[in-house]
This record gives sequence, C-alpha cells and structure tokens, in this order.
Amino acid sequence: MTANVIVVDGVTKHYPGVRALTDASLTIRAGEVRALLGRNGAGKSTLIRVLSGVERPDAGTVTVAGERLGDGGVRRAAELRVSTVHQELSLVAELSVAENLYLGRWPRRGGKVDYRAMRAGARAVFERLGLAIDPAATVGSLPLAHRQLVEICRAVREQPRLLILDEPTSALAAEEVDVVLETVTRIADEGVAVLYVSHRLEEIRRIAHSATVMRDGRVVETVDVAEADTSRIVALMLGDTAAAVERPPLREVDRSGVPLLSVRGLRVPPKVLDVSFDVHPGEILGLGGLMGSGRTEVLRAIAGFDPPAAGTISVEGREIGRPTAAAMKRLGVGMTPEDRKDEGVVPLLGVDENLVLSDFRTVRSGPAIAPGRVRRAAEKLIGRLSIATAAADTPIVNLSGGNQQKAVIGRWLHAGSRILLLDEPTRGVDVQAKAEIYRLVRELADAGAAIVFVSGELEELPLVCDRVLALRGGRVAGELTGAELTTDSVLSAAMAA
Repeated sequence: MTANVIVVDGVTKHYPGVRALTDASLTIRAGEVRALLGRNGAGKSTLIRVLSGVERPDAGTVTVAGERLGDGGVRRAAELRVSTVHQELSLVAELSVAENLYLGRWPRRGGKVDYRAMRAGARAVFERLGLAIDPAATVGSLPLAHRQLVEICRAVREQPRLLILDEPTSALAAEEVDVVLETVTRIADEGVAVLYVSHRLEEIRRIAHSATVMRDGRVVETVDVAEADTSRIVALMLGDTAAAVERPPLREVDRSGVPLLSVRGLRVPPKVLDVSFDVHPGEILGLGGLMGSGRTEVLRAIAGFDPPAAGTISVEGREIGRPTAAAMKRLGVGMTPEDRKDEGVVPLLGVDENLVLSDFRTVRSGPAIAPGRVRRAAEKLIGRLSIATAAADTPIVNLSGGNQQKAVIGRWLHAGSRILLLDEPTRGVDVQAKAEIYRLVRELADAGAAIVFVSGELEELPLVCDRVLALRGGRVAGELTGAELTTDSVLSAAMAA
C-alpha cells in the first residue's frame, strides 16, 4: 500500500474578521496527483500557505512523511521537502536557466561559482523529465511555457516529497499546456505527491487521480476524478450560495438594430484564439471564464491597447481598420482596468482630477486647465454616481475601494464613452459597494450604453448581466441568457471538460 506523504488534520486559520480555514483535513499519497478545487475565497491559497510553512495554523496539524511541520515555518517545510511553485513566476529573466535552477544555492569550487557543475546538474534534471531546454539559455529568451517548466524543475531539483503547483498553466496556450501536464505526470510517476491547483477540469481529468473540493474555508469532499462528472463538482463548489442570491428582474434589450459593438474572429495569441460577439445599446454582456481564459485580453484588444493578430472590431457597423487606444477613445470606447490600484487611479491626485483624466477638453480655459471647470465637472459626476467623499479634491487614495471604482467608471462617463469595457469592476470591494456598482452599471445601460462586464467571480454575472458568454480555451464555449443564466450554468460552461 502506498504511503501517505501529507496528512492535514483539522487545520483552522483565522485572519482579523475572517475565518480562512475551518477544520480542514486531507491526505495525499506518494505518486498521487491531487487536484484542489474551489471558487475564489474558498480557502485554497490559505491551505497552500499553511502547507508551505508561510502561515502557521491556529489549530490542527500538518504531517509530512510522518514528521510534524509544527511551527518551523518555511525552513521546516523545506527540510521536510515541501516545494511550492506559485502562480506568479519568480525567475530572474537576465540570468541563465541553470543559474535560476540553483538560485541562491549555486555550487562552488575554489571559492567561485562552479558554472560547469551547475549546467551539468540542470541538464540532468531536464533529461530526467524528458525536457529539451538549454541550461545556458537566458530565461528571458524562453517562451512562457518553458519558463514555467524551469520554475517547476527548480522545485523538482530539491527532490520534493510534496510538490504544490498553483495554477501552473493559467497563462499558457493550449499547446503549451500539454508539455507542462506531461512533465507533472512524470514527476508523480517518480513517487512525488503533487497538489495541483487549477480551475480547468479538462486538465484535471488528464492528470489528477482525485480532487479535493473546498468551499468557504472547509474541505467539502474528495472525489475520484474519473467518477465525478462536471455537474457534481460544480454543485460541491457552489453549495447553496447560488440559490441564496436574489437575481434582479430580467431587462428587455432591443437587439433588432445595428450593434453598438461587434467583434468577429478576434485572435490575440496565446490566450484568445477565436472570439465573436455583438453588444447592442442598452445591453450588458458578461464575459465569464476561469483564469487564463482570455477575458482581459479580449477587452484590451477592443480598447486598442493590444493589436489583435486577426479578426475585426466594428463600432455602430463601421469596421475599425486600426484600433489604437486613441482611435477607440474617440469612438466612445472606455475601459476600466483589472488592477484598480496600479492602473486605475492616481492615488495622490484628488477625486476631481482623477475623474477628468480621460478628457481635458471641457475643463480647459485656452491652453490651461481651469480648476473651477474641473471642480464643477467632478461635482456633477460625484452626485450622479453617489461617490462618498468629503470634498471633490480629496485624494482618491482616501476613498474606499468601491468609491474609487465608481470614480474610475465616472472618468469614462466624463469622456462621453458609449461603450464601457469593465474588467473586474467589483474586485476588492465589499458587498454593499458591489450592489451599488451593479445598480450603476444597470442605470448606464438603461441610458443606452453598451457594456461588457468581465468577472472572475462567476456568481455575480447573473446579478448584473443580460447575457453571458462563457470563455474557455480562448473561444466562446457557451452563451447563456434568460432563465438559463445561472451561476451553475456559467461555471459548468467555463469548466466543462
């Protein structure tokens, strides 16, 4: 009988005001690939941090090959041979592949780094896993899939008992995913226990023996992947949450006329392979999909930030030959970015200045910007959007996340945008702020705007959208509208193997 490598028994972890893990238990055997599934906020990341020693549980125990992890932290986890490959790569692009594999632990000879030994060691790891990667190549010159493999091989070089992979293929194209999955299978065949975090059921069915589903910080159930169909896994992930949220009344959308926005055969490799849709005036179209499905890339191509490799984008029936950011802005296209903190606001500027950043034409007096016009324009938007701020010139960094997000949307209203591309507009805001943003989006649509609403929290799409396209593998996997537009139907379409 295969020995247990990892045993998690009754682990609980609290943060201020949040119970991230509650009595979580699981067991993984040597050579087993265990998938870890759950929606955002289910507790997956906290469990990974506990297993890798980054966080110490408030209660419960973690045992690796019969030895307690205890309070030893990351160093103790490394001693017990637990290796983690995080979603964000941590390679140094300017260094060679071999240098990255031995980063911080370079072999030495005569007081100097032994590059020959380092390259030989790297070559041995690659040969063992059947990979054709040049140890002398600069990491920055490698394709993304090979960088991901280098990150995995760095962890494998430590001879792990448990290898944790957090969304290792989320940024990869379909053909690149195959190479990573084959490598993971080889690693497990050597007797390494693998904890594989992914939302892609087609991947999980190919490599995982079992899947542990988490919900609200608890381990709900561990199922045999070969026997569990998609509907059962979705039900375990959602529980009763979808039924508990009241959906607003369906809106009537006139789709008989010319669409305000049309996209045909859009291709932005590696993530977007073939996406087509129309959005009519007054319509809220949701783009739902798991991480790496191409949601953001679609919006960026439409907004003119990233040139598509193929396909057409039309506004009011007119095809745009060269959709640059400036051209799309003139045509009334505005996009709110996914990362509000780094790309959406200028923290130390006032709310007023942030609101008019997209268009200075109406707040100028000759060549100069007129402070009075800025204030009057901002005050109108603050009132219209119900932005809670002490004054128009209050630094926007002092506002709550929800009010900052309203200001980012208001910036494009100031510019007169008729097509709004909203990328994760409710990320990081509380429940009340989400409800206010939903209301605002529906009001804008009622006024005639065409809105594309992107969210990784698939359960919120039925609460605000008239129609949802589920993206999977760079393509539209399904269209949902009316009574069929439910959380479980969106999740099923996005995850279906």
